[in-house]
Amino acid sequence: MIYTFTTVDELKEEIFRSGLSRHILVRVPGKEGDIEFYPGGVERMLRIGEDTDATMVYSSYRTREKDGEEKAHPVIDYQPGSLRDDFDFGAVVALNTADVLAFTEDFDKDESSMLDGGWYALRLRLSLGRGFVHIPEMLYSIEKKDYRKSGEKQHDYVDPRNREYQMEMENVLTQHLYEINAMVDDVRKTVDLDQGEFPVEASVIIPVRNRVRTIGDAVRSALSQTTDFPFNVIVVDNGSDDGTSELLESIDDPRLKVISLTGKEGLGIGGCWNKAIFSEYCGRFAIQLDSDDMYSGDDTLQQIVDKFYEGDYAMVIGSYSMTDFNLNPIPPGVIAHREWSDDNGPNNALRINGLGAPRAFFTPILREFPLPNVSYGEDYAAALRITREYEIGRIYEPVYCCRRWEGNSDADLSIEKVNANNSYKDFLRTTELIARLRERNEDVERNEDAEEEE
Repeated sequence: MIYTFTTVDELKEEIFRSGLSRHILVRVPGKEGDIEFYPGGVERMLRIGEDTDATMVYSSYRTREKDGEEKAHPVIDYQPGSLRDDFDFGAVVALNTADVLAFTEDFDKDESSMLDGGWYALRLRLSLGRGFVHIPEMLYSIEKKDYRKSGEKQHDYVDPRNREYQMEMENVLTQHLYEINAMVDDVRKTVDLDQGEFPVEASVIIPVRNRVRTIGDAVRSALSQTTDFPFNVIVVDNGSDDGTSELLESIDDPRLKVISLTGKEGLGIGGCWNKAIFSEYCGRFAIQLDSDDMYSGDDTLQQIVDKFYEGDYAMVIGSYSMTDFNLNPIPPGVIAHREWSDDNGPNNALRINGLGAPRAFFTPILREFPLPNVSYGEDYAAALRITREYEIGRIYEPVYCCRRWEGNSDADLSIEKVNANNSYKDFLRTTELIARLRERNEDVERNEDAEEEE
């Protein structure tokens, strides 16, 4: 039998009614659709739970399409940093009943009012148990309900219509991090924005490969900025062969600096960024612009640089408007990350998939923490590292147009690619979580040593 629950208290009652069997099958809240286990699937999931004494067991599955066809839907391994609330466990999990009861004995959440029934809080607490086991086998199928493409779903976590849910999930994660002593230090490092000498005050960084249709718009958007300081635009052309290189050569503006690569250097977007920030052209502040996006006005750079000096920030992040290729607004509209707070934003960063755009960095800090050489999550990695120690500034009015079109690299990803992306960001969260845990534990040890000396 598969149990459905709407609160954790209700789940505990089901466990008592089940006769306290060692594991209980539970439908994951929010996973709608009829579930059909394949022959032996239930027994397989429960047997793995028994054999491993796992706190939770989950498996890959298949989705049933409208035409009746079944498509494989593999899921990924759970990591310590799999802290995002949308981790895909599938539709059914086997929970260790003793662990559920033990880890919720002092549950202080009001499960009855939680929008997800307390599932996120429960599984974060359970992650402290004896481990989650992922069975890389398709044990069941579920009726598919969401037919949106990956590019249409990726901004659900910051859709303003979901803000109440997001705020609740942030509170849950904050409590979890507090309990395991992984909160960032309240004391933030100061930044000397006057240090060093640079050729210009700001550089717009644009990595590009084969974007002849959009790179001209991006470059012109950057060059049209009106500022009271000198700036340049650094385009790192990663071996384009579709006419992008020729288009860049046709732009006659001394502020445009093109770093031409063969494409055989093995560089992703992060590697291209590193080429730019360590080049002789890079300014005091390095400001992001994707090769298919545009700034929303001619004062974007000025706003960003002013924000740096307003608070001596190591990083500044703006807000953006979702548009189609022709800059017409599309849902969910403006993405402003207004849930951000100076004290808790660095903690909540471990839950969400990004911090916003455009991203801008104080170059000496970014040179200290170069971006990983990948083409997904490279900016998220840098932001996590920086927010561990430094304050970042936020601009909540849109200064950037994020254009969605068929050429976006994330417009329609396969489940395998989505899994690879999610697994990589979970890895980034894992390494950052471990680093924060180590730092907090070292702080505790130093305080204890100081008390002993007194």
